[in-house]
Amino acid sequence: MSTGAQRRIDVDEIGNVTIVKFVDKKILDETNIQIIGNQLFSLVDEERRPKIVLDFTNVEYLSSAALGKLITMDKKVRAAKAKLRLCCIRPDIYEVFAITKLNKLFSIVDTQEAAIQSF
Repeated sequence: MSTGAQRRIDVDEIGNVTIVKFVDKKILDETNIQIIGNQLFSLVDEERRPKIVLDFTNVEYLSSAALGKLITMDKKVRAAKAKLRLCCIRPDIYEVFAITKLNKLFSIVDTQEAAIQSF
C-alpha cells in the first residue's frame, strides 16, 4: 500500500456540481484525516469547484478531528464564494452534528439528488 497520495475520496461531476464520496467507512486515523482534508481543500483552493456535495453514504464513524476538517472546508468554501452541501448522513452521525450545533453551520439534506437541486 502506498502512503500519502492515496485517494481517500471519490470525486464525480454532475453538471457543474462536484460530488465527493468518502472511501473510508470510519474516518478516525489522523493520517487519513490529513489526506482527506488536503484532497477536499484542493477542490476549493486549486480546482475552484463552485458547488460541492459531500456524500456520507459510506461513512459509519467520524472522529472529532474529521469534523474539524469539515469546518475548515466550510470556511474555505465560503471564502471562495462557493457552495457546500452535505448529504446521506446516518442518524447516529447526524446526532453528533446536532450536539455540536454543526447542523446549523452546514446545509445538510437527505439525498444526493436533493443536494444537487438545492444549489
